[in-house]
Amino acid sequence: MNKAIIPLAGFIAMAALFYYVLGQMDKGEYNPRDVPTEFIGRQAPDFVLPDLFDAGKQVKSADMKGQLWLLNVWGTWCRECWREHEYLLQLVQSRGVRIIGINWRDEASAARNMLAQKGNPFYRVAFDPESEAIIEWGVYGAPETFLIDADGVIQAKYAGAMTESVWQEKFQPWFELHKEKL
Repeated sequence: MNKAIIPLAGFIAMAALFYYVLGQMDKGEYNPRDVPTEFIGRQAPDFVLPDLFDAGKQVKSADMKGQLWLLNVWGTWCRECWREHEYLLQLVQSRGVRIIGINWRDEASAARNMLAQKGNPFYRVAFDPESEAIIEWGVYGAPETFLIDADGVIQAKYAGAMTESVWQEKFQPWFELHKEKL
């Protein structure tokens, strides 16, 4: 009987830990994808991609020089992207944040339909179905959001859906310090 107690106790401890982590994830207090990145403090990679709404035009990161902005990588196939969408609209409408969106690994028509249906929070929307630019940014999932300062340096990154608590913790302090660069 004593031999069975040790594995049972181990199983119960692991189940309790698993349950706790799932609860934290559900509340948005733990994100297993929020891993440190080597990109913080480095020059943001340049990109030139077709515009989602007009393939004859280009969206260029260089056009944002001198401004504080967010880069948001998203796709219609991404459940978390749908979840954060309304909050991105709020950021733009209530705080005047400029967000460049990169629609990634998607069908252009699906992306345009989503934005027509749910509203478009993006200042410009680039289309990257083949991961041409995303690889340079070290993106491994969606959504991912980067904060790029006026000098083109990445100052913050978050992998997961943007929420009010994420905004306040990772991004808002930069926008408060540099309001003139918006």
